[in-house]
Amino acid sequence: MTLHLAQKQNEFNRLNKAISELYHDISVQIGISDSIFDIFYAIIALGDGCCQRDICNYAFTGKQTIHSAIHKLEKEEFLCLKSGKGRERHIFLTAKGKHFIEEKIAPVIVMENKTCSRMNAEELDTLLLLTEKYFDCLRAQAKELPFYKNKINMQSKS
Repeated sequence: MTLHLAQKQNEFNRLNKAISELYHDISVQIGISDSIFDIFYAIIALGDGCCQRDICNYAFTGKQTIHSAIHKLEKEEFLCLKSGKGRERHIFLTAKGKHFIEEKIAPVIVMENKTCSRMNAEELDTLLLLTEKYFDCLRAQAKELPFYKNKINMQSKS
């Protein structure tokens, strides 16, 4: 790997970490954990009545982390759980949860939409295409690592 390529990779990693840190800071300012932010965000994207498994897949977060956070939110009356098929439980927002989302999470989505609106359609398409290509290549290379067990499944949104 040339120094030039290594510098680009380092900058890409730095930007990814900066984005993650920004979302972490937003969660801290809201007064919630990153996993609770992810749950509320996923419910907005997936819809009321989604399952824990759906949230885990959407947020790329472990089952136990999401499970613990969901039960915390249920105890705090932000969510309620209803039985589905088999052991499946569907997650629904309570009035308190809906209010919280409107007040704290929706403004983040507005921020993201404003950010995207500052790019034209071609730029957004290119950003998505190249990010997905990078992820696909990275995942393929990870499979070559002797200690790596493939657990990441990114479903294409196209």
